[in-house]
Amino acid sequence: MERLKVLVVDDESRMRKLVKDFLKKNKFDVVEAEDGEQAVDLFFKQKDIALIILDVMMPKMDGWQVCREIRKYSKVPIIMLTAKSDERDELLGFELGVDEYISKPFSPKILVARVEAIIRRSVPVDEEIVEIGGITVNQSAHEVKIDGTPIELSVKEFELLTYFITNKGVALSREKILNNVWNYDYFGDARTIDTHVKKLRSKMGKKGEYIKTIWGMGYKFEVD
Repeated sequence: MERLKVLVVDDESRMRKLVKDFLKKNKFDVVEAEDGEQAVDLFFKQKDIALIILDVMMPKMDGWQVCREIRKYSKVPIIMLTAKSDERDELLGFELGVDEYISKPFSPKILVARVEAIIRRSVPVDEEIVEIGGITVNQSAHEVKIDGTPIELSVKEFELLTYFITNKGVALSREKILNNVWNYDYFGDARTIDTHVKKLRSKMGKKGEYIKTIWGMGYKFEVD
């Protein structure tokens, strides 16, 4: 299998080296950036970066600015690192299209596991096209259309919608959604799901009403 390339962005050289060493040991190629401006330049020059690990607090351009700039043109998976554990920061990250959010200090092994899980889920596994209630999901193209019009979804939003459609009519608890969509031991809480569902519904317009809230439990996808 081709070695996938990860861009590691952090102004602390020791942190970059720690992450780089663990990723290389697990068969990833790594490119490094020490500030936000360098990260954006590298991303658009390299063209083949499969995932970005991005620190929040950096000189020249912080992680939020980097994320905003890249999200204008790309849905590449982004894992955001932060020294703070602030719910507002976490929600901002998800609003900007961050796929995962990890607070420092963290276990490098857990970070690598999350990288592998995100990449595994973002690589197309088949060419199946599912159509339901005016929604078309193309797995191989990683594309969703609403009444024939493409909509832009993050990797996590795409996976969440696919999981809902695959389990249409089934009441899904937040715990079950975490276990199946996030696919590892998630060190957070169920509000992560609610944030993603809110944004997904918004992007789906009227079709977002297909995702029903089951109060005190979770969600169910139903086409009227």
